[in-house]
Amino acid sequence: MNLKSFVAAAERWLFLHRAWVLGLLAAVTVVFGMFALKLHLEAGYEKQIPLGHEYVEVLHRYAKDLPGTNRLSFVVKARQGSIWTKEGLTRLFQVTEAVTLLPNVDRAGVRSLWTPNSFVNEITEEGFRAQPIIPGTIVPEALDAATIAQIQASTSQGGFVGVLVSQDQSAAMITAELYEVDPQGQHLDYVAYNAQLEGLRQRFEDDHFEVQIIGFAKQVGDIAEGAASVIRFFGLAIVLTIGAVYWYCHSWRFTLLPIACSFTSLVWQFGTLRLMGYGLDPLAVLVPFLVFAIGVSHGVQQINFIVRGLAHGKSTEQASRDSFSGLLIPGMLALLMALVSFVTLLLIPIPMIRELAITASIGVGFKIITNLVMLPLAASYLHFGAGYSERAMAKRSARARIIRTIAVVARPRTAIVVTLLSFGVLGLSAWQSRDRIVGTLQPGAPELREDSRFNRDAVAIASNFDMGLDWLTVVFEGSGEPCSNTAIGRYMDAFVSHMRSVPGVVSIDSYSGQLRTYNQGYNEGLPKMDVVPADPANYAALSAELGRVRGYNTKDCRMTAAHLYLADHKATTINGVTDAVKRFSKDEPAPKDARLRLAAGNAGVLAATNEELERSELPMMLYVYATIVVLVLLVYRDVRAAIACCFPLTVATFIGYWFMKSANIGLTVATLPVMVLAVGIGVDYALYIYNRLQMHLADGDPIHKAMEKALEFEGMATIFTAITLAVGVATWSFSDLKFQADMGKLLAFMFLVNLIMAFTALPALAVVLERVFKRRKPAYAPSVLVH
Repeated sequence: MNLKSFVAAAERWLFLHRAWVLGLLAAVTVVFGMFALKLHLEAGYEKQIPLGHEYVEVLHRYAKDLPGTNRLSFVVKARQGSIWTKEGLTRLFQVTEAVTLLPNVDRAGVRSLWTPNSFVNEITEEGFRAQPIIPGTIVPEALDAATIAQIQASTSQGGFVGVLVSQDQSAAMITAELYEVDPQGQHLDYVAYNAQLEGLRQRFEDDHFEVQIIGFAKQVGDIAEGAASVIRFFGLAIVLTIGAVYWYCHSWRFTLLPIACSFTSLVWQFGTLRLMGYGLDPLAVLVPFLVFAIGVSHGVQQINFIVRGLAHGKSTEQASRDSFSGLLIPGMLALLMALVSFVTLLLIPIPMIRELAITASIGVGFKIITNLVMLPLAASYLHFGAGYSERAMAKRSARARIIRTIAVVARPRTAIVVTLLSFGVLGLSAWQSRDRIVGTLQPGAPELREDSRFNRDAVAIASNFDMGLDWLTVVFEGSGEPCSNTAIGRYMDAFVSHMRSVPGVVSIDSYSGQLRTYNQGYNEGLPKMDVVPADPANYAALSAELGRVRGYNTKDCRMTAAHLYLADHKATTINGVTDAVKRFSKDEPAPKDARLRLAAGNAGVLAATNEELERSELPMMLYVYATIVVLVLLVYRDVRAAIACCFPLTVATFIGYWFMKSANIGLTVATLPVMVLAVGIGVDYALYIYNRLQMHLADGDPIHKAMEKALEFEGMATIFTAITLAVGVATWSFSDLKFQADMGKLLAFMFLVNLIMAFTALPALAVVLERVFKRRKPAYAPSVLVH
């Protein structure tokens, strides 16, 4: 059975049993709806960590020996004066106690001036002694001027200014590490946890003290709260779409039908996710609504086909049958390509992106049923009078005049010029986008506005503390007898000295640095003893002492660490630091039985994420285009069709990369799905036009005339859909979430660029290819031409 026979058989069966089919689909919607209501936002730090990356291997291997990457930082800041008052230290004590009692907090890892794991190395007549900054015998009520002065002196002596106390002495920090899974096996609910963090802030923030909070849990919680604006702007986009569709067809029934069908697939999508045990990640909350846009695009094409049939005097049922038969193949082909585009995201070994790929793929798959089958079946039950048909015919004639003006690109001489210009634009955009950045381009949380509370806190902490939220841990692995291998310590010391001058590195806390401090302390503070011990026995003894403190070395010294605290986590900063580490490792080979390895810390996770995105992007896009080529060849049996459909997508993709670079938008977990969606939308435009072109070529029309007819038939619906969707997502620019605003700008731009390419590069190149490579046999059209 060929495609034409399959389409004809499907049409006869579905429309003969349309009541039963629609009833079944309605029942399925009710069932899925019950599960969809139980879907909730679900974030996870572990989901953002790439699987199998060499950096992540280091992170997991030494997870028990290094600071955790899922960290919260709390800062108590005096609004006036310094923190060195009884009231300031009392407030710090209260917040420290409250942080320690938060759920999922590693209580032993909480650190502030008041915790026993913050101690000062003191040189006495007896030698080196370590004691807490604030002894356990001191309580807030007993604080007096002398005691506070002693605490301040100990803080300065221990090197905690810029670490636990701000450089301007107005604030003090508390750090805590979170367990994503509690002892009962329950995963941390970041949305609910954010409410607890805000509750803590409200308890201790007043006219005298400010409480600043940063960390992944706070960041994702704020994003989840801002996700409410996604729903609000999605509703606004629907209202604008409804108004535009009504203007297009002047029928409320035809207006609401494509919206209802796309919404039905959204219900199925949410219900399926719940059945599969997934939640909706706050960073992926836009994806279902992006897929909704694809559904609206296909729905408007169906309405356009049906209204054209009515304008030619056909009944609604016959017009719906024609729409089903005429658009099933190009619609299914376009949706399959969009589906493959999202499936290729599974190539990226980041659990959150893979979950996003599954979410999007499910939604696109359901569109095949709701927009290509359900919509024409439901439309066949509608009835319109002769007056509506006459008005529809008049509107189509008026709009056709506009399209005939645009169709000048199909004239042979114009087509050559437009094709050459298109290749020129491709070359220019590829050149301009060549050094685009993979990763975040802004400090703080790029998903939030610069003036958000989180980003204001992040900027304040980064400017007053040397050890902020972003750090990169480099480990030095040793074998043999590493606890007495002084060469490893000297090698790390040289590494630390080299990295201090690297832009973006604010401070470094390292095993070798601690060895120097301890060595000097045990030698009466002599400045010349501020070196890594050269004696193996002394080296081993100090290493044993350091092994009691988490974060510097394992007890057997097979792992020692250097923590590089960074100014921010921008991709340029992280790339610059990791490149400097790699250059040092290459230029200064490690001593025997040792090696330097990247990387742990939250910056290590981000570096791994950026590398995986960059590594996966090209293969992913090649798979997408290869799929497009294969499917187009299978359906249309023509190499020219594959070239004509892929070329405008390629131009649009590189123009999109150029736009991202100009708009300071990096390629991240959030932006990658948008670029994939742009390919899916571009495929829609290209295939509907090219499918109609093939029909007219098969009917015997010359290429330029066939293209003019194809543009006249599909053109207005395509233009209308692109502009409507672009205007709808452009409203996202006013969202409280910066990443939603950026996605709105990028999507609106890509909708319009793909539209322009579909009306310029595609028809021009199709005409040129037809004239250069003349056909030896009639064109093959999988659908029957309906006039």
